[in-house]
Amino acid sequence: MSDYTITATMNQPCADTVAAVRTALADQGFGVLTEIDLKATLKAKLDVDIEPQIILGACRPALAYEAIQADMAIAAVLPCNVVVRSVNETTTVVEAIDPDAMMGIAANDALHAVAADAKQRLTAALASLSTES
Repeated sequence: MSDYTITATMNQPCADTVAAVRTALADQGFGVLTEIDLKATLKAKLDVDIEPQIILGACRPALAYEAIQADMAIAAVLPCNVVVRSVNETTTVVEAIDPDAMMGIAANDALHAVAADAKQRLTAALASLSTES
């Protein structure tokens, strides 16, 4: 685990994990605004092969609004990225950006409060998934 992500490991295939992550995020009030298939993109652009890896751009609108009210420039780091990465056919890692680590760039108490809420919700979502941490 890095100093800037919240991580969970799933003992199931990547595609099944993506569906579970979407549900877990929704249970915490997040919607998925974007989805990037890194495997397909890198194959198309560079003709290289990597294990399946999906980046989900997760957003809880109330938190995004609160953050933007505190500092309009924070939109540059929205939404929260959640990566679903295949380790092998039966193991998948889920990593979400740690909002506290992201707020290391901001000296704004209101943003830190939003980050704390987002971190609690992302941690709960990943904890509901994790079969191994």
